[in-house]
Amino acid sequence: MNSFNYIELVRPALPEIFLALAVMALLMLGVFQKSGTEAAAADSARLVTGLSVVTLVLAVFLVGVDARGRDEAFCGMFVTDPFAVFWKILVLIGAALTLVMSGDYLVRKGLARFEYSILVLFATLGMMMMISANDLIALYLGLEMQSLSLYVIAAFQRDDARSSEAGLKYFVLGAVASGMLLYGSSLIYGFSGTTNFNDLAELFYAGQAQPPSIGVIVGLVFILSGLAFKVSAVPFHMWTPDVYEGAPTPVAAFFAAAPKLAAVALLVRVMIGPFGDLLPQWQQIIVFISIASMILGAFAAVNQRNIKRLMAYSSIGNVGYALIGLAAGDETGVRGVLIYMAIYLFMTLGTFACILAMKRGDRMVEEISDLAGLGKTHPMMALALAIFMFSLSGIPPLAGFFGKLYVFLAAIEAKLYALAVIGVLSSVVAAFYYIRVVKVAYFDDPVQPLDTPVNRSIGVVLVLTATIVLFFFAYPGPILTGAAAAAASLFGG
Repeated sequence: MNSFNYIELVRPALPEIFLALAVMALLMLGVFQKSGTEAAAADSARLVTGLSVVTLVLAVFLVGVDARGRDEAFCGMFVTDPFAVFWKILVLIGAALTLVMSGDYLVRKGLARFEYSILVLFATLGMMMMISANDLIALYLGLEMQSLSLYVIAAFQRDDARSSEAGLKYFVLGAVASGMLLYGSSLIYGFSGTTNFNDLAELFYAGQAQPPSIGVIVGLVFILSGLAFKVSAVPFHMWTPDVYEGAPTPVAAFFAAAPKLAAVALLVRVMIGPFGDLLPQWQQIIVFISIASMILGAFAAVNQRNIKRLMAYSSIGNVGYALIGLAAGDETGVRGVLIYMAIYLFMTLGTFACILAMKRGDRMVEEISDLAGLGKTHPMMALALAIFMFSLSGIPPLAGFFGKLYVFLAAIEAKLYALAVIGVLSSVVAAFYYIRVVKVAYFDDPVQPLDTPVNRSIGVVLVLTATIVLFFFAYPGPILTGAAAAAASLFGG
């Protein structure tokens, strides 16, 4: 077999191969850089971070230029299609923006080490493998590559007790979730004889007279439980508030953005691909998880005083809204999930950029009460924060309104009226704590003003995300068109 044939065989996975090689090269670069002093370590970290951002941008280009329909590699265990392309681009953008706004924080906290960027890249590589998984074994490999990196960066601030606690909690609960996922996969294999998604889809084709065995249903429940942990959906959400609060703020931003999107993409692919014709068996589980996540995300955040914990409960609620589209189980519902999560990415990263920009001396501001008077002392920062809070509330004409609109319409088309009504009511309750942040920023008297300078890189992220959220209604084409094509590809369109 000549070299051209080898290239054609692995061509669908070229972005992942490029990213893997780049990570190894950057790892060696970081190792051989002089880092004897804190200043030298910071310089090494800046160099590796800058090259990591460039690597992620090039990976976006590689993913986008080679989108030629559906292709498989590695004996059908890896697939690339418009669905995978859409999610990979979002994940790569999320990882790149997180790295961009992390640098100044890590330097100030004495955490500027090149390993941070390497771990983010390894986690991103795992996410890309998850999104393109076409086999239960490939799914687990990608998931564990992502998770092992996230366990480490959750505890990256190792001298801080909260960060160490966050990493330990995430590791222990993540191991339980991985065990549940593996057990479910073993049941599926034992009762079906295959782990390949294509073979499973043929085996469970709706036209067959024989219903799935009880072992398959139990295995599916265990797989759903493991994946629900990864998207931090109720009742597998317990790690989220503590990890978001304890982990360094850039890490919490990363957790809320890229890994969340990759996990939702994996959940949608697994449910719609191999188990799409078993909709009656898993739909009620998704409906329950969606309702529970929306309600808990709305009510549990009301009494939060720490803005990172508030964002943790917000992310739980947002997953609940996204799962409304998956519960619909059709192309319209999946398109709603895609649109919602794309908008969620920019709203969340923008909010965390605001949190990262707010400090008082050497202390990061995390309490909502510390934002008092922000509208008077830092009007542009307060405006950006208000844009993201109103968008998360779902107030038109901001992007968050359209994200919720598409998933609610999908639920109505699927005749899931109760789910849509509960979603609307939960959104109204959640609006209370989002708007309370705006009220504190604009109407409370400042006690002690925050520092004025905003890091340039954080400013870039703020401007970019705020512009997308604010003017989405004027130019929604790229996201809507990409989401429609991605959803159609998952249903064989």
